[in-house]
Amino acid sequence: MTLTDEELDRYARHIVLPQVGGAGQQRLKAARVAVVGAGGIGSALIPALAGAGVGRLTIIDGDTVDLSNLQRQPLYRSDQIGRGKAVLAGQFVNALNPFVETIPIACRIDAANAADFLAGHDLIIDGTDNFATRLIVSDTAVALGIPLVSAAAAQFQGQVGLFRGKPCYRCFVGDAFDADDCDTCAEQGVMGAMVGTVGQFAALVAIRAIVGIEPDAAGKLYLFDGAGLEWRTMRLPPDPDCRICNG
Repeated sequence: MTLTDEELDRYARHIVLPQVGGAGQQRLKAARVAVVGAGGIGSALIPALAGAGVGRLTIIDGDTVDLSNLQRQPLYRSDQIGRGKAVLAGQFVNALNPFVETIPIACRIDAANAADFLAGHDLIIDGTDNFATRLIVSDTAVALGIPLVSAAAAQFQGQVGLFRGKPCYRCFVGDAFDADDCDTCAEQGVMGAMVGTVGQFAALVAIRAIVGIEPDAAGKLYLFDGAGLEWRTMRLPPDPDCRICNG
C-alpha cells in the first residue's frame, strides 16, 4: 500500500522516525481498527489514531452527547448535546484526516452483536466505562483471534493493557464483573485530564502494536496514579482456569 505525496507530507514527522519509517506508516494506512466507546477515552484516542493515519476506524457507540460529558470529551461541543457520539466522532475524523475511512456504528455493543461488529479488524481498542461491556469485547476478541487494547479510567486511576491470546482481559479481572450494575465513572467520578492521558497512552500502545515497535507490550498492564503522578507496570500471568482463553 503506497503513500501519496500529500500523505508523505502529512506523516513526515512519523516517517523520519527510525522506528516507523515509510514501511511503518504504510502499516498504519493498511490497518483496520475498531474503537469501542467514543466517550472520554475515545475522545483522546480517536483523534490520535486519525492523525497517525490509521486507514480505517470503526467507531462503536450507542450513546448521545450529554452536558456532563463535555468536562472530559473534547470531541463534542455544547451545540451537539443530544446527538449521537459515533456519527459525530466520525465527522470529526473526516474533517481531521480525509485519508481515514470511518464506519460509525450508533449501537451499544453486546454479546449478540459483538462478533458481527468486530470481525475483520486488525486491532480492537476498548475505552468503555463498565466491566460487563469490557468483558464482552475481550471474550469476542479472543474468539476472533484479534489483539485487544483495553483502556479504563476512574477517579484518578487509569489502566491500559495489550492482550494478544494469553493472558486475556478476563485472566486479569476474572468472572466477577459480568453484571451490568458495576460502578461507572458516573457514580465514582473521574478527573477529565485522566481520561485524556489514558486515551493518548492507549493510542500509543495501539500504534506501536500496528507498526511493530519493540519491545512487545502484550501481557503487560500499565497503571497510572493521577493523584500521585506515578506510572507502574505489572506483568499479567495467564489464568490456567480462565474459561475463555484457558490460560
